[in-house]
Amino acid sequence: MIVDAENKGAGLFNYENDPRVTRIGSFLRKTSLDELPQLINVLKGDMAIVGPRPPVTYELGDYETLNARYKKRFSVLPGITGLAQVEGRNNITWDRKVDYDNEYIELTKKIGIFIDLKIILETVRSVFQKKDIYENKINPDISDEQSAEEAAAEVIKKAHEKENDRL
Repeated sequence: MIVDAENKGAGLFNYENDPRVTRIGSFLRKTSLDELPQLINVLKGDMAIVGPRPPVTYELGDYETLNARYKKRFSVLPGITGLAQVEGRNNITWDRKVDYDNEYIELTKKIGIFIDLKIILETVRSVFQKKDIYENKINPDISDEQSAEEAAAEVIKKAHEKENDRL
């Protein structure tokens, strides 16, 4: 991506044919090689290979006011890949990703490392299939910027609504 890309265009969202993505960036994204620098964080102990993907610091708003469902994903180390990535990656909503992240946390309690091994194998398969590389727009008839704004607002809303408001 170009310098300062997260503050331009679609912000944190990366749609297909995004003009902010360089040719090299496109290759790195399609092959998932852009994720490899995170191995340094794994070696430092700040990340795991498998776990919920870490959000950008301001992506979810104020941590203190997050609802319990969204906070739960922070109870484990973030990962380079996770259940949400093998179940839909960029083809599912943030809210659904949180459901998968929480499901992963429960599965690790029940079957331990076996879920990690399954996710690693599924990740390798997904990378070779180049599946769900780009975000899906909420509405294909609007601009990338507008779609990103709507999606970001929805993430913040869901992350901070009270649990009983969802019922």
